[in-house]
Amino acid sequence: MRIEIDNRQSEIVVSDDLLRIIEGVIKETLLLEGFSEEVEVSVSLVNDEEIRELNRIYRGVNLPTDVLSFPMQEGDDNIEIMGMPVMLGDIVISLERAFCQSEEYGHSFERETGYLTAHGMLHLLGYDHIDDKEKEIMRAKEEKILDKYGLRR
Repeated sequence: MRIEIDNRQSEIVVSDDLLRIIEGVIKETLLLEGFSEEVEVSVSLVNDEEIRELNRIYRGVNLPTDVLSFPMQEGDDNIEIMGMPVMLGDIVISLERAFCQSEEYGHSFERETGYLTAHGMLHLLGYDHIDDKEKEIMRAKEEKILDKYGLRR
């Protein structure tokens, strides 16, 4: 398993513990989903300005958001090369949003960042929350991942 984490912001201090939480939540998500292939995931930690720009470019929404996911394994166009990890995609997390939301929801910054990581991972694995049934499934999986990793509310 290859997890690349790129801290591209300077507003929020990124501790080794936070990096371990991000990696642990990614691994826990893959375990929960029974993923056995060798995979690669990229995580970018950004500020509100950068995620706003990405949100504008890729979703047409000129506002900051908390997390964006860019899956590489959509549809039937998956190309696997023997011996190479499956590139699941990229997750972009605004640590400024994560910090604000942790205060708003009354839980730790680490829990919020873990939640956004789990949320982004589930998107990379094909989950969505367009309708209530999908949202319920996704939320239950997110809570199970966070509980397993000890990131309770």
